[in-house]
Amino acid sequence: MTDDFAGVRETLQRYFDGLYNSDAEGLARVFHPQARYVCATEDELVNLGMEEYLPIVAARESPATRGEPRRDRVVSIEFAGPKTAFARVHCAIGPKRFTDLLTLIRDGGDWRVISKVFHFDLETAG
Repeated sequence: MTDDFAGVRETLQRYFDGLYNSDAEGLARVFHPQARYVCATEDELVNLGMEEYLPIVAARESPATRGEPRRDRVVSIEFAGPKTAFARVHCAIGPKRFTDLLTLIRDGGDWRVISKVFHFDLETAG
């Protein structure tokens, strides 16, 4: 179980790095090719596949380029068996504060995100 935990933590760190650097190629190695990206925060449901989501990441200016401080952390990791895990993480991009619910599967020995369902709040200027 220790190796599994370390593998999931490593995948989550690559996930955070990919988001912070707007690294679509790096995120493509984190997400399973059939993964879903889902958000119901706003009125219209967002439900994208990787072929739709990764170009959005590639096109946006990265938080790193804007000099934003990193605000990412793992809240929890749970295992449902030797090939299935769930992680709750927090991160920020611009004024958006995200709570990401990530389901991971072991695919060919590597842990990969198969679904990202998330909520965001907007930080208000104080």
